Amino acid sequence: MTRNKNNAIPIILLNQKTFKDWIKKQPSDVVQWLESNNFTARKDEHCLIAAKSGVICVAGVAAELTLWSIAGLPEKLSPGEYRIEGRLAAKDAEALYLGWLLGSYRFGKYKNKQDKPFATLLPPAGIDRAFLEHQAESICLARDLINTPANDLGPEELASACKQVARAYKADYSEIVGEQLLSKNYPAIYEVGKASSRAPRLVDIHWGNPKHPKVTLVGKGVCFDSGGLDIKPSSGMRLMKKDMGGAASVLALARMVMHAKLPVRLRVLIPAVENSISGNAYRPFDVINTRKGITVEIGNTDAEGRIILCDALYEADKEKPDLLIDCATLTGAARTALGTDIPALFTPSDTLADSLAKHSDKANDPFWRLPLWPGYRDMLNSQTADINSAPDSGYAGAITAALYLKEFVTETKNWAHIDMMAWNLSKRPGRPAGGEAMTVRALYNYITERFKKSGI
Repeated sequence: MTRNKNNAIPIILLNQKTFKDWIKKQPSDVVQWLESNNFTARKDEHCLIAAKSGVICVAGVAAELTLWSIAGLPEKLSPGEYRIEGRLAAKDAEALYLGWLLGSYRFGKYKNKQDKPFATLLPPAGIDRAFLEHQAESICLARDLINTPANDLGPEELASACKQVARAYKADYSEIVGEQLLSKNYPAIYEVGKASSRAPRLVDIHWGNPKHPKVTLVGKGVCFDSGGLDIKPSSGMRLMKKDMGGAASVLALARMVMHAKLPVRLRVLIPAVENSISGNAYRPFDVINTRKGITVEIGNTDAEGRIILCDALYEADKEKPDLLIDCATLTGAARTALGTDIPALFTPSDTLADSLAKHSDKANDPFWRLPLWPGYRDMLNSQTADINSAPDSGYAGAITAALYLKEFVTETKNWAHIDMMAWNLSKRPGRPAGGEAMTVRALYNYITERFKKSGI
């Protein structure tokens, strides 16, 4: 076992099958040391060995390497430089390096005492280091935004983060703020956000060659959700700083698209609001207007995400983009159905669903398709207005929310709505507890493959 020239500590990857052959070739002192540390190459297990050639690290992994195989090591190992011993297939090397980068994240902005530095990994040979590091930076930007408490991240601050990204890539940026939303005909966004002392707004970013295929991303940017007059209990309000997770994920995805200079005409729409309570808050059974002209009876003020999204989605749909994706922390019903790790995917296109599923599996970035079941559309009927935003029924809440949004997307063939948690409830390798950019890697890979040649 030889050390490389820069003295980085080698990491030997062993699964339980390869460990049996490897251990037979080791000297007795190494065998005894591993036995005393109960190392048998189980997944996520590691052990440092003081060998004659210097310190080495053995790490247990599954037979099939994944993004998360060694993503827990940056925190577990002592600070210093490490390298992976042996040759790796390109896809494995990229996955392991990206996983290491994602595992080297913590949100320490508000801590006076900082934790120890992470261990660093030398990039394996044959990878696009710059691309992977930028991808990790984009995901960690989304994590930072989601983790930031609402007293420091309101609609204005979220818009400022969007503006910084837009300016970094020379994109056109505009904002419609406060009562301008009424004069510019975005009444639904205004209704949800008007009760807050922090003005609602709509962020609009344009980037790329107008001759290229049009890709539009819409993200729910509710910076805090009290539930409005249908107020949440304290347990339900606790994590509501994450209710702009869809916007953060969309911003991360847009940053990746622009950095890679993909041949698309990108538009990003983020309605940013705070759903608060005051004397002018919108009420249950109020009837409000929308940009499309559809009148909406408010079934529940805590179903505010679909209200702000419908104005943005209609604006996007008017242009008939080649691809329209919206991301939102929209319903608890989706979490009940699929749990917190698996976002729900809704789309009327089987072709789009199949393609996204392929990239979801390949990127280890899960989501699961749920049906836009037309039989449930009657649940949104209203005696007073054109549509009710949230039916009384306790059933099919994620589906009826998606069906509501579908009313505002009628011209675009390739539309996908993603209902996500945007939060890791527990700590796992590469995925610290807290804010998470979900589906971003899968969506980026899909967009890259589909539009790899301009005009397709």
